[in-house]
Amino acid sequence: MAYVPGVALLAALAVGCSAGSGGGASDADSKPGNPAVTTAPPGKYRTLPAPCRAVPDSTLKDLLPGIAQLSRQQQEKALRGAATITYDTDRKVGCSWKSTAPDSSRNLTIDFERVVSYDPAVSDEDRARALYVKKENAAELPGTGGGSPEKGKGATASAGGEEKETPKPGDDQGSADPSASSSAAPSPSASSSASASGAPGPSGSGDEDLRPRVLDGLGDAAFLDDLLTRAGSTAQHRTVSVVFRTSNVLVTVRYGEQPTLVTKVPDSKELQEKARSLARKLAEVISG
Repeated sequence: MAYVPGVALLAALAVGCSAGSGGGASDADSKPGNPAVTTAPPGKYRTLPAPCRAVPDSTLKDLLPGIAQLSRQQQEKALRGAATITYDTDRKVGCSWKSTAPDSSRNLTIDFERVVSYDPAVSDEDRARALYVKKENAAELPGTGGGSPEKGKGATASAGGEEKETPKPGDDQGSADPSASSSAAPSPSASSSASASGAPGPSGSGDEDLRPRVLDGLGDAAFLDDLLTRAGSTAQHRTVSVVFRTSNVLVTVRYGEQPTLVTKVPDSKELQEKARSLARKLAEVISG
């Protein structure tokens, strides 16, 4: 009988611990930051393509015509490209190629970036969307009127929701009035005889708009930039860039040409068409 109180006390303690455990589990589930409650979904893509193998040899030969004039051994080396130096190949990779022909030299660079958000409340895709908008704003596309549809998805645009329209490098090439390229965008029916860089557009381009612009039908969002530059007495160099986002991956294509003749202006229409075509192929490579 001396041990009965002790047994009763142990039983009471057991009942109390059982009730407390249930309350503690409930409290843990309601804590901020619990993965089941607040963690945003991961990005759609967990890996990136091998950049130096992402472009078929036939496409490279078309983009870099000088390769066809090399010996077989030199062609193989040129087609391999040069991988971009990076310290995290799981997050960011790239590759570049170049060729020289009697009439011009051309260069191509592609970059893949897999965006990962370290904020549990922000998804990888939302973070990628914000980074894409930052790149588009930096391009200062003429006539965007404050942003493309991508900017309406919660990403931060420039201050006041408006983009500055400042002259790009090379605005003084081929134009008597450099400020003309930064004026308000013309109506859709206006001629595109002058590119965003202020240089005359390619002959035979008609009314086709070749200015830097937002692109439709490429990934979740895309834009094209076109820069014509010239340093001193050297030949003019045109670089067309196509940037697009597909889920949590950002892709950049840069395709440039520098003619041998100082007086020749690189064909904007040709470079844009080839850069856009390559971007579409890379979008297919990513989606697999």
